[in-house]
Amino acid sequence: MIEFNSSNKKIFILSFTILIVFILYLIFAFLIQTTNFETNGEYAYGDWFVVLLNVILFSLIGIGFFLPLKKSEWRTLGLYQAFIVALFTEMYGFPLTIFLLSSFFGFDMGFGHVQGHLLAVLLSEMNLVDLELAWSFVMILSSVLIFVGIIIIYWGWKLIHASPNKLVTIGIYRNVRHPQYFGFILIITGFLIQWPTFFSLLTAPLLIGSYYLLAKKEEKEAINMFGELYENYIYSTPMIIPFLKRRGKKMNLN
Repeated sequence: MIEFNSSNKKIFILSFTILIVFILYLIFAFLIQTTNFETNGEYAYGDWFVVLLNVILFSLIGIGFFLPLKKSEWRTLGLYQAFIVALFTEMYGFPLTIFLLSSFFGFDMGFGHVQGHLLAVLLSEMNLVDLELAWSFVMILSSVLIFVGIIIIYWGWKLIHASPNKLVTIGIYRNVRHPQYFGFILIITGFLIQWPTFFSLLTAPLLIGSYYLLAKKEEKEAINMFGELYENYIYSTPMIIPFLKRRGKKMNLN
């Protein structure tokens, strides 16, 4: 359960607005690509302006969401930043993962933008569906996960802002104690489905693990603030994954 003071609210609203604009851009780009689908594998990278634009955009969003004040939070933001830089560098700049797969593992995939959606290529190579349908499936699934993650983050923080310095157990907090971290996990999973790379596959577990450690740290602070009230909340509500049944077992926060 992340809490913000009032001075952070403007930054959060600005970051969320930027993210909504970017989502609308993704929807527009998706509609355009579905009418101009190419599978010829022509080189479609080297657009470093787009790389820089996306890295800056998601960096602002990350800073607006995390607003790190403590050393552990800066480490988490650093992992998040590494994940974002690696993702968009390979998505629009240089397809290192595809290059390695082609050069050292003998996969003749081509260097078109569609071929960067490795899960779609895998489904196509397994003859489960054709590449265009596989690409559409991957894009829709990943976009839904990313969008739902954003909504969950916004919903959770909106409730926190409405009740500063109070224990929030309504809305999404009835189902999960740390909806923001669950939202970030959905976003990370969505990007991994949409555009997996060697580096992002390595950093994603570290990033998710850092969210878990931050959540445990926040649990200790919440117990110090709310005492038995928060302990009862722990026993009845899942930590990060919603709707998991609680066993009434006391949680170890050490």
